[in-house]
Amino acid sequence: MADEHAPPKIEVRVADKKDVDAIIALSSKVFRDEAPYTRGMILGQLSAFPEGQFVVAYEGEIVGYAATMMLKERKALAQHSWAEVTGGGYAAMHDRKGDWLYGMEVCVDPDKRRLRIGKRLYDARRRLAQDLHLKGIAFGGRMPGWKRNAKKFESPEDYLEAVKRSEIRDPVASFHLKAGFEPLRLLKNYYPADTASGGYGILMVWRNPYYDPQREEQPVNRGNPDVVRIATVQMQARTIEKPDDFYKAVEYFVEVSSEYDADFVVFPELFTLMLLSCEPEELKPDAAIRRLTEHTPEFVERLTQMAIRRNINIIGGSHATETDDGDIQNVGYAFLRDGSVHAREKIHPTPNERTYWQIQGGDPIDVIETDCGPIGIMICYDSEFPEIGRRLCDQGARILFVPFNTDTRHGYLRVRYCCQARAIENQCYVVTSGMTGNLGNVDNLDIEYAQSGIFTPCDFPFARDGIAAEASENVEMVTVADLNLATLAWARYEGSVRNFRDRRLDLYRTTWSDGG
Repeated sequence: MADEHAPPKIEVRVADKKDVDAIIALSSKVFRDEAPYTRGMILGQLSAFPEGQFVVAYEGEIVGYAATMMLKERKALAQHSWAEVTGGGYAAMHDRKGDWLYGMEVCVDPDKRRLRIGKRLYDARRRLAQDLHLKGIAFGGRMPGWKRNAKKFESPEDYLEAVKRSEIRDPVASFHLKAGFEPLRLLKNYYPADTASGGYGILMVWRNPYYDPQREEQPVNRGNPDVVRIATVQMQARTIEKPDDFYKAVEYFVEVSSEYDADFVVFPELFTLMLLSCEPEELKPDAAIRRLTEHTPEFVERLTQMAIRRNINIIGGSHATETDDGDIQNVGYAFLRDGSVHAREKIHPTPNERTYWQIQGGDPIDVIETDCGPIGIMICYDSEFPEIGRRLCDQGARILFVPFNTDTRHGYLRVRYCCQARAIENQCYVVTSGMTGNLGNVDNLDIEYAQSGIFTPCDFPFARDGIAAEASENVEMVTVADLNLATLAWARYEGSVRNFRDRRLDLYRTTWSDGG
């Protein structure tokens, strides 16, 4: 019978002082024409950054070693030499406050090259960079094919370009390129003893797809800064006797969402039309919309207080608002839990809005900074114009909120399909919130059709169908989902497709009137 408890043949682990002699012996075997690492150098590396030194053991024998340290970006990505940046091989320049993992050395036993030891060591570095939330990995890579091919190229830069285009294979640089590292520039006099490379090094980088520069700015009251919990309200249109009834209904959903520890609660487009149902008589469209704008001060004050009191960010659907120039616009409001209020105008009123209510289109298209990172608001019809979502995501938004109000299924499906397209093409999350039911005494709000949802890109880490969660059709309910921002970063850098980064900006781009 086979031994069910047989130890693994190959093991990747953090190096220890007991490994020093074996590491020195390995470096002697690998660097036959150079002096091996000294005991003091290895001890210096282990002392400076113990968790950053890795070995690979095969049947108990050390067959691979990787030495790393941390550096600030201005040092790691600048011109430098190996001796300068590593402190002569002792890792003396290690900076605990550094934001890049710097690769000092990788040694692989030449007799064990078919075990993918190098790949295992680079994978260990990647995991460490992710665990420490670093920007990525940088190192000076060799290009030993340069000297023997120097006559074919005018300069080492030309040789590197040929390697990048796969016109020629370099035994080391080509491996690094295949492993996902990006060459930034040549490092002159990086390691003069490397005569095969002409003393040059290639500054290679790997960018951590999970690194989020905004993570450090997240408030301490968020348990996991990578995860944002969303509650979207599919709200039933209801006839009310007085405005306070409307605000009580809104506060109920805010309270429920807050009790679920949601970071955002989202309401539908023009949900404030319910305030017109308590008018003594049905108003004509132009008078009705003017009357609705008179509720703006109370609406803003009430929802601001709800956001503060319940410690939740409220995407307050949209509300007809008379702006400073006298126009009536369909405005989406974000009431943040710090008490700030942000307004975003609907850019594209529908033909119905323009005809019945004389609603005018707005102008600015900008993200809103929140404690969960930048967000964008696209009100209903705006979601059907891809330029809007692209601009918001270019500005840093990773979650787009789409309050909508549609009367028929085909109107709803236009919004839904476009929102899912925005999620895929921008590799972002899109959250929709719609109205359901009817208000017979409010002109132009006869019937409503909705199935609110939370949509994702379509790739392995996300829901198979690109739907994180969705409501039942035409039923008042709250839908909740957790959205992982780190997964979005992964998708943009390492996903099956990388729509957001793979745009051909050399062929096409959208130029905005403000120069953006």
